Amino acid sequence: MTTFIVGAHGQIGQLLTKQLAATGETVLAGIRDTKQADTLSALGGQPRQFDLTALPQEQAAAFKDVDNVVFTAGSGGATGYDGTLEIDLDGAVKTMIAAEQAGVKRYVIVSALYADQRDKWAQTRIEPYYVAKYYADEWLQHRTQLNYTILRPGALTNDAGTGKISLQPTLASSKKIARADVAAAIVAVLSKPQASGQIYDLVSGTTPIEQAF
Repeated sequence: MTTFIVGAHGQIGQLLTKQLAATGETVLAGIRDTKQADTLSALGGQPRQFDLTALPQEQAAAFKDVDNVVFTAGSGGATGYDGTLEIDLDGAVKTMIAAEQAGVKRYVIVSALYADQRDKWAQTRIEPYYVAKYYADEWLQHRTQLNYTILRPGALTNDAGTGKISLQPTLASSKKIARADVAAAIVAVLSKPQASGQIYDLVSGTTPIEQAF
């Protein structure tokens, strides 16, 4: 199987590249800047320059013969809210359109916990980010025919992964999750047909990741 990671140079993207390559999968690591190529090669990925501002038909060429697309890209805190709309919303939607045009089988997107609960957005102080995530998720569910999985992790940390999560944040003591565990969850759902068409909230927990889905 061949997986294309959009945003492979990000923190989750790098962890995912390493974990997925370790399983023997072919990992195409989508990067914005060719200067990032050596980092992804060292992790086992095959770097591919990819422009999130390009038109969908141009992006579709990068997805040729790809089985899975994983969207882990984000505008990050250094950009303004215009960057959030351009990358986290429009960039994501364009990759969905491109994936369909290229005949991709599976599409996994990293969203955010509470992206579907407007009443909680004001508490986060980054409402535009949640707006972008909400509408990207809506497009994926209702405007595409992709076999999708939406992962909505809680607050991301750089702690070592525990290999255990909870899909029920209301019952969990923590609303945080290690980026390494998010990457491991992506690897898990890609191998599970029953995860297609599903939305999962993810936080640190006590259930082994392989058994959670």
